[in-house]
Amino acid sequence: MDGREEGRGQVASGAQSVERVIGLLKLVAGQAGGGVSLAELVVASGLNRPTARRLLLALMRGGLVEQDEATRRYHLGPESYVIGTLAADRFGIHRLAQDSLTRLAQASGDTAFFSVRRDMSAVCLHREEGPFPVRTHVLAAGMRHPLGVGGAGLAILAALPDAAVDAALGENAALLAATYPAHTPERLRDLVRETRARGYAVNPGLVVAHSWGIGMPVRDARGEPVAALSLAAIESRMQPERQPMLAALLRDEVRRLETKLNGQVRSAGRKSQERKAS
Repeated sequence: MDGREEGRGQVASGAQSVERVIGLLKLVAGQAGGGVSLAELVVASGLNRPTARRLLLALMRGGLVEQDEATRRYHLGPESYVIGTLAADRFGIHRLAQDSLTRLAQASGDTAFFSVRRDMSAVCLHREEGPFPVRTHVLAAGMRHPLGVGGAGLAILAALPDAAVDAALGENAALLAATYPAHTPERLRDLVRETRARGYAVNPGLVVAHSWGIGMPVRDARGEPVAALSLAAIESRMQPERQPMLAALLRDEVRRLETKLNGQVRSAGRKSQERKAS
């Protein structure tokens, strides 16, 4: 092997290590509430135990991940919070959704969520509690689920074209089978068809029993589903007779949020043109 081939091999190996580290960090972030064990990370990542542990130690040295001494479970570290706070200034959609979440939670009495699409997953950015005293705590800020899982993930998946649905189910197949056994490909395809026909997604307690969700996608100026607004409640508050009312609340807020997003895009376009002209 000459020097150039050796150099290419080192670059490929380094890129693979970076991808593995990023994958582990995403898995830890996806269980922001209760943390995640090393055994769970090994299964979800496909890495062997020594490799997973070595990469986690690197993340811990950087402050991106920390380990609870009592439970031995891994959580996001303080540097992850700093990076996330800085990124929030770049991705203003989170701030744009705040008023909608407050209105949804107050009008429904239930818990409202804002989730964004990241590759083949939906990541919850914020939850807003409503006044109804019995709540469901199935989703928290920072948690990540494959597209198709939960009210938000299903709403986004159903808004994609069929080819993208196939790609998402294929890419997430191993994770769905290992962690979300109720979400078989056949069941998800049925749910996608029902969502498209109904106009909104309904999660009938598939993630956590008796915790139901309802969601709608938020589209950007090109019509691409980039996020979702959703509501979650105990099963008795999410029955068919109440769903249309909740869907109407979601629809109003989705329209408001999309109008804000499109206005932000137009404003950014004008500023770009002004800079070019100056």
